[in-house]
Amino acid sequence: MQKLIITAALTGAEVTREQQPNLPLTPDEIAEAAYEAYKAGASIVHIHARDKDGNPTQDYEVYKEIKEKIEAKCPVIFQPSTGGAVWHSLEERLQPVELKPEMATLSAGTCNFGSDVFMNSQEYIEKFAKRMKELGVKPEIEVFERGMINNALSLVKKGLIDEPLHFDFVMGVPGAITGELRDLIYLVESIPKGSTWTVAGIGRYELPLATAAIILGGHVRVGFEDNIYYRKGELAKSNAQLVERIVRLAHELGRDVATPDEAREILSIPKK
Repeated sequence: MQKLIITAALTGAEVTREQQPNLPLTPDEIAEAAYEAYKAGASIVHIHARDKDGNPTQDYEVYKEIKEKIEAKCPVIFQPSTGGAVWHSLEERLQPVELKPEMATLSAGTCNFGSDVFMNSQEYIEKFAKRMKELGVKPEIEVFERGMINNALSLVKKGLIDEPLHFDFVMGVPGAITGELRDLIYLVESIPKGSTWTVAGIGRYELPLATAAIILGGHVRVGFEDNIYYRKGELAKSNAQLVERIVRLAHELGRDVATPDEAREILSIPKK
């Protein structure tokens, strides 16, 4: 079985300081949270930027500052979001890709997102994929529903993304696929052989789905973007605390944790 890749989704676009007082918002705070998550065992950090007022932003310069600060601290894989917030335009969402990161997210379809709609038309998906390929950026295909896997496979047929594919199953978002174990098995059995996958369980789904992924040979995403609690009623102290728990579980279940360079090899990302 491959070593376990742990992604730390540090901030997200929806969580506020009122909900989670330890949420990193500034470039310095995000870089420090990335470093602490790396020391705890994360090999990828998934990044959403915030502006000076703490609001979600896809601004190129803000992402550039975050990227440089993280790279100065540790060799973790920097993975910016191209999802942004639901109100960001296509042009805004694409800005972080211009930094030529090793990876970036590629949302593979439209779904309800709580009371909002996360819009990803076929035109959007193809433009994102094309630009990532032009810049040599490995896409992490974000799947919120089963049909999004088919959308990703259509990109392969059109030559817009290359195999082996890497999927992130985002499960438990209100309005999209639920986070039951049966749903995870369904998604895992629906992707092409040779693909890799990560699961991001939202809220109460984070821990059980992470445990299942460790056992099934997948990979795990945790962090404040997906879940702000350590256990019911107890806020997590940091992203690193959530990573540390996954490392302990992996060790108990007999699975080694990947370093950033090992994650690059597993995901077929050339080291820059």
